Amino acid sequence: MAKGDDIIHKAATHPIFRAKRTFGQRAADGLTKWVGSWTFIITLVIVLILWMGVNAYFFIRYEIGDPWDPYPFILLNLVLSSIAAIQAPIILMSQNREAQRDRIRGEYDYEVNKKAEREIEEIQKQLERIEKRLK
Repeated sequence: MAKGDDIIHKAATHPIFRAKRTFGQRAADGLTKWVGSWTFIITLVIVLILWMGVNAYFFIRYEIGDPWDPYPFILLNLVLSSIAAIQAPIILMSQNREAQRDRIRGEYDYEVNKKAEREIEEIQKQLERIEKRLK
């Protein structure tokens, strides 16, 4: 194994990268991936427009005055608040785990950079010695 390979091997075999994710961790990562997509945003906008449109239609069309969620759509606000309350901690769990992996990658990158710096200094010293011999 070459000199720099030991650091790279050390990074690849760190327990955080080898550990199997639990069901909760996989679910949190999946939810974070889904919620952070344009598909989710467009789907949510369509559902909101349909929710408000259906309520407004029944209120105007039938003048029943009692649609299931009259303006200002309090039930819709409750649903959205509940979704946000559940999503936020799950997304934060996933982000915290990713930040931990990034921190470890950064530590290994720093080690690799320091090793490269030492090797470059050695090469410069060797070049200086060669220059002195040639003069």
